[in-house]
Amino acid sequence: MTMLMVQGTTSDAGKSTLVAGLARLLHRRGIHVAPFKPQNMALNSAVTEDGGEIGRAQALQALACGLAPHTDMNPVLLKPASDTGAQVIIQGKSIGNMQALDYHTYKNTAKQAVLESFSRLQQQYDCVLVEGAGSPAEINLRENDIANMGFAEAVDCPVILIADINRGGVFAHLAGTLQLLSESEQARIKGFVINRFRGDLALLQPGLDWLENYTGKPVLGVLPYLHDFHLDAEDAISTAQHKQHNTLKVVVPVLPRISNHTDFDALRLHPAVDLQFVSPREPLPPCDLVILPGSKNVRADLALLKANNWQAQLDRHLRYGGKLLGICGGLQMLGNSVADPNGVEAAPGTESGFAWLDFTTELKPAKQLRNVQGQFHLGEQNGAFAGYEIHCGVSSGPAFEQPIFFIEENGSHRPEGAVSKDGQILATYVHGLFDHPQALQSLLHWAGVNHLDNHFFDLAAYREGELERLADTLETHMDNAWLEQLCTELAP
Repeated sequence: MTMLMVQGTTSDAGKSTLVAGLARLLHRRGIHVAPFKPQNMALNSAVTEDGGEIGRAQALQALACGLAPHTDMNPVLLKPASDTGAQVIIQGKSIGNMQALDYHTYKNTAKQAVLESFSRLQQQYDCVLVEGAGSPAEINLRENDIANMGFAEAVDCPVILIADINRGGVFAHLAGTLQLLSESEQARIKGFVINRFRGDLALLQPGLDWLENYTGKPVLGVLPYLHDFHLDAEDAISTAQHKQHNTLKVVVPVLPRISNHTDFDALRLHPAVDLQFVSPREPLPPCDLVILPGSKNVRADLALLKANNWQAQLDRHLRYGGKLLGICGGLQMLGNSVADPNGVEAAPGTESGFAWLDFTTELKPAKQLRNVQGQFHLGEQNGAFAGYEIHCGVSSGPAFEQPIFFIEENGSHRPEGAVSKDGQILATYVHGLFDHPQALQSLLHWAGVNHLDNHFFDLAAYREGELERLADTLETHMDNAWLEQLCTELAP
């Protein structure tokens, strides 16, 4: 076996997590393994070493494998810009926006890119762990499917099916999904995994016995609910809080097309921060810092904020000494206007900005994709930072004469970002700033946290600990004989 696919009975069943856990388990046993997701629909993305864009979950899975992310790991990425349309990214590069029906016709072309990328990974690695999307039993999406069984059948890949017991109806999910598959697809399912179980396993055993007898398929594992567990989300936003004592209150509006909300993972997990996601239709709660996040449809999300009186609320927030940070699309909102003459994100047009910083933005068809690093200068705070840029906008104006960051590029330092004259507003195109421990400390100090000596937080180290914890959990709760057979077959 040189490949294994994880499919789920629903979205958020645990596919991404199981692939990441298996990847880390195989990696630490010396097996050269890589992740792969044929088609992903998500607004959380990452910049790869070859200068492309893939889903954030596949970048995490690459890390679990000890690899740098590569565009072959997620050859088709769909970034929704509306309820019926999305930006289509093929092997890391945007080919433009498509409506759902148009993309359905395009799938045969996309399939060729999927198979090419998969073939290259197979030639390089002992094993490729494949993640499906949504559910394989979506009847309306089965024609020309490249995300689940359509892909598995094309490359003759064995599949394990995972379901989330925390949602309820887990046996119906598994048995029902299996029944909706074709005969050849049913034969491809090698076993089931039940995720997020809480309680006494003995009470679940009669159900497990019934499932195995009814389907003729083994249950390969019952994974426990992991409390206070966090890895980069593929798309869903978790509002769970991880601490009770905090000092800095941070608010992020959850825009309809919010992108790369993984920017805020380090803040959510930081012991000195209380981060709250709020709806743009809700009043702005009292806080120390408001962060306007990235967006896949900046003009529409900006218009929504203005329609819900956020301009006046943010004016009041700033008047009383609050801080404001705009990241990527959030940066664009802080300027005088956002113009989209080419219809990059939606119909051509211009939306007036909040005008707190003196600049304008024009969206361009060519997307900027790059990993960056350099130095920041924020008042008395100076140091190193690292992050990545993913944006179509080009912003210019007097505000950028007072930059925050200096990016190392081609032997020189490119200024980036802007800070208001009173120091209350920051704007940057760089994602992932809070992931860098030194930049995180300095940005929190700017926002109002004065005592950080005992609150150092390193997201990369935390993420590594969670991957190890996940792999340990799989070794304990997956079928040992199946795991050992898997590792033996894959051993170089």
